[in-house]
Amino acid sequence: MVPHPPLIIPEVGRGEEKNIQKTIDAYQNAAESVGRLQPETIVLLSPHQTMYADYFHISPGQGAKGDFGKFRAGQVSMEVSYDTEFVRALCQAAEEAGIQAGTLGERDKKLDHGAMVPLYFVNQYWTGYQLVRVGLSGLPLTAHYRFGQCIEAAAQILGRNTVVIASGDLSHKLKEDGPYGYQEEGPAYDARIMDVMGRGAFGELLDFSEDFCEMAAECGHRSFTILAGAFDRTGVEPELLSYEGPFGVGYGVCAYRPCGNDGTRNFLEQYEEKERIRLLAQREREDPYVRLARYTIAAFTGTGKFPEMPAGLPEKLHQSRAGAFVSLKEDGRLRGCIGTIQAVRDSLAEEIMHNAVSACSEDPRFAPVEDWEVERLTISVDVLGETERVSSPEELDVARYGVIVTRGAKRGGAFAEFGRCGHDRTADFHS
Repeated sequence: MVPHPPLIIPEVGRGEEKNIQKTIDAYQNAAESVGRLQPETIVLLSPHQTMYADYFHISPGQGAKGDFGKFRAGQVSMEVSYDTEFVRALCQAAEEAGIQAGTLGERDKKLDHGAMVPLYFVNQYWTGYQLVRVGLSGLPLTAHYRFGQCIEAAAQILGRNTVVIASGDLSHKLKEDGPYGYQEEGPAYDARIMDVMGRGAFGELLDFSEDFCEMAAECGHRSFTILAGAFDRTGVEPELLSYEGPFGVGYGVCAYRPCGNDGTRNFLEQYEEKERIRLLAQREREDPYVRLARYTIAAFTGTGKFPEMPAGLPEKLHQSRAGAFVSLKEDGRLRGCIGTIQAVRDSLAEEIMHNAVSACSEDPRFAPVEDWEVERLTISVDVLGETERVSSPEELDVARYGVIVTRGAKRGGAFAEFGRCGHDRTADFHS
């Protein structure tokens, strides 16, 4: 687990790198350990590699080059050869696990700095490796853990002596005078992640909420979670080598050695069982609106057809009309949200059912929900009340009310309870 500040390279830092000497010393320690291991393959996970919302990109081809020219140090360059056999095995393992991953969609063949910074140090001690360069995705943390399991499976199938490097900085929100400002979640994230990674308590990585990670503005959590998956059911000897954040960005270095099988470290299975119990309890508390949306989504994803109206709905669902939004989350991440500001159907029940189908299959930001995902979804239904005209922003309570703004034929809105979701079928807006 290593950070990737370019200024740590002397030709880039030009003396400023001395302000993070602890990180440099830890990097040298970790790189020297890699040199002693003499790995045949290094799998490098970088947040600055090509990234897609629902797909893990693995660099294709025979190899790549890169330099620090964009950081005014073009004289520092490197070239790597890719382990094409490992790439094929990893793609096959991912396909068998039902994970979207592969070599398609490369945007830039050049090595990114998230890869070059770690390799700069490794190359001082060992160059006899081939590289597998992997980008992150917008998929849930559980998918990243599963992808880490695929890396382990590929290494086992090929019998490769393999090192996994999880490149990623910690919070970018540590100081008011830092380049990204301050957020209280910043130091909180760094303290928590260093505790977790320092203990090798990889299961706790899955307990970090998406909102918390986003507020902390971290860039390495998904890298670390893939690393954790590569050690599934394996004992580890963790070594916390350093942490510091003098420039307002957190830099942490940890190293791990496997020390035999350990069936108690099946962290993904433990997390999913905990989630199953939580979701069952949540479903027992769902109101008729949410139950109707879930029924509709389950029926539609299972058959591909719009379902019949279920019997036994409360009369108010049949007798009232209103706009409604259906929001879907999976593993804490938005999975779809579509709704209507005003009623366009004959009843609220129909409004909810049609918007539920749209949210699970037509939200342009996401792939359609599959039937196996339905039980994992957290679903909310928000019914909009009557709109009230206001004369000034002072009349708005943004923590309680949504806002609809109209100018000529254009209309848009934002809704406090919906957070980042909100695709409106009647007005075609994104909040």
